[in-house]
Amino acid sequence: MKTTQNISRRAFHQAALAGSAALLGAAVGAKPASADAFPKGKYVDIHTHLGQKWGTKEKLEAVDLLKWMDAHDIAQAVVLPLVNPESWDHPLTTDFVLKETAAHRDRLIPFCAVDPRTINLSSQGKRDILRKYQDAGCKGFGESKPGVPMYDPRNLDLFQACAEVGFPVLFHLDNQRNTDTPGLPGLEKVLKEVPEATFIGHAQGWWASISGGLEQANLQQYPKGKVLPGGAMGRLFDTYPNIYADVSAGSGANAFSRDPEHGRAFCIKYVDRLLFGTDYLMPEQVVPQFELFDSFDLPEEVQAKFFRDNARKLLGLSA
Repeated sequence: MKTTQNISRRAFHQAALAGSAALLGAAVGAKPASADAFPKGKYVDIHTHLGQKWGTKEKLEAVDLLKWMDAHDIAQAVVLPLVNPESWDHPLTTDFVLKETAAHRDRLIPFCAVDPRTINLSSQGKRDILRKYQDAGCKGFGESKPGVPMYDPRNLDLFQACAEVGFPVLFHLDNQRNTDTPGLPGLEKVLKEVPEATFIGHAQGWWASISGGLEQANLQQYPKGKVLPGGAMGRLFDTYPNIYADVSAGSGANAFSRDPEHGRAFCIKYVDRLLFGTDYLMPEQVVPQFELFDSFDLPEEVQAKFFRDNARKLLGLSA
C-alpha cells in the first residue's frame, strides 16, 4: 500500500473519533507505540463472530467472547459480520457488530460487510457506505461469502471500493461462496486487477489449494494425506504481495495437520503472510489451532509475526 506524508481521510476521521494525537503522529511518520502498550496476550485472532440466539445456537455476547479470549491468551480479536444469505443461517449485520463491540474497541475490532449484489447500490454508493463504516470504527471488510464467482464484476467493483477506502478483504472461498476452480485462476485475476487491495484467504477452497493435484470437489472438502507439489497458495504468495491467509476454522487446521512436516515448513517460509485465527462463534466451540501450532514449536520470531504482529500491521492498529 502506498504511503504518504499527508494525513489521509481515513486517519483524520479515526483521529477525530478517537481523539488520538498518537494516531495523527503515526500518519505523518511518527514511531509506532511499543508493543507493550497493546492489550496483553499471545494472539491476535483475525476471525471471530458474535452471535444471536437462533434455533439451537446459543448467543455469544461480547463479554462471553472476552472471557474466552482471556482463557486462551488472546489480546485482540476481529469480529466479522455475516450479511450474505449464503453465509449463515441468520444475518449478523455490520450495525450489530458495531453496537456489540462499541464498549470494547481496545480488544474487539469490527469489520464491515456489504453484499455485492445489493440492488441500487452504485459504485459510489459502495464507497460511501464503506467510509461510513470506517468512520464508525471498522478496520476491514469481511467475511465476504456471496454465492457468486470470485471473479465476478460485482465482486471486483466492491473490492476496488475496499482498496480505495483502505480495507483489507477477508474472503471465504469454496464451491458455494466466492467460487473458483482448481489452481484458483479466478482469485489470481482478482489479485492482478485490484493490486491496490489486500486480500485474506479463508475456507475449504482456499486451504485445499495448499496442495496440488486437486479436483473441483476438493474445493468443498478437507483433503487428507500428504500435501502435493504445485499448490496454488504458494504460487500466489510468491507472485502477489497483496494476498494473506487466515488459518482459522477446520479448513485452516486441516491444511497444517494433514501433513505436519510440510505445515511447519510452510509456517516458516510464509510467516509474513499468515494470520492467526479461530472462527470462534459459539460457546463451548472446540478450536484446534492452539494445540496444533504449539506442537510445531515455531521459532519465537515466527510466532510473534504469525500470532500477533502481522495482523496489527495489516490493520494499522495502534496501542
